[in-house]
Amino acid sequence: MGQILALDYGKVRCGLAATDDLQIIASGLETVPTKELMSFFKKYFSLNSVETLVVGQPVDLKGNLSEVEKDITAFIAQFSLEFPTISVERMDERFTSKMASFFISQSGKSKKSRQEKGLIDKVSATIILQNFLEVKQK
Repeated sequence: MGQILALDYGKVRCGLAATDDLQIIASGLETVPTKELMSFFKKYFSLNSVETLVVGQPVDLKGNLSEVEKDITAFIAQFSLEFPTISVERMDERFTSKMASFFISQSGKSKKSRQEKGLIDKVSATIILQNFLEVKQK
C-alpha cells in the first residue's frame, strides 16, 4: 500500500499533504510553487510509494466550478501523462481555506504566521486529504 497525496492547487503555489503508508493519518507536507510541481513530484515519487493523488475541486456555494478549474484540468492531464500509474481523484474543497485559517488561529500561532498563505495552503491540503480518507472509509 502506498501513500495518498492531496493537492490544494493554486495559480502561484500549491499546498500538499500526505498520508502515512498505511493511509491512516493525513499530515501537511509542504507548499510548492506551482511551476515547480512536476519536478517536486518526480523527486518525491522516487523516494516514496504513492498510489493516489487527490486534487481539490474548487466550487462555490452554488456548486459552480471556479475559474482556476481550467488550470487544474490542464495540470491533471499533464500529471496523468507523466505519472500514469498514480490514480487521480477529486475532492470538493469548499471552505477548506476558511477552516485552515480557523485551525491555525486556534493553534496559538502568531498573527504573522497565521496569515502566511503557504501555511494556509498546506493545512487546506491536509483538510482535503482528511475529508477524502473519511469518505473512503464509508
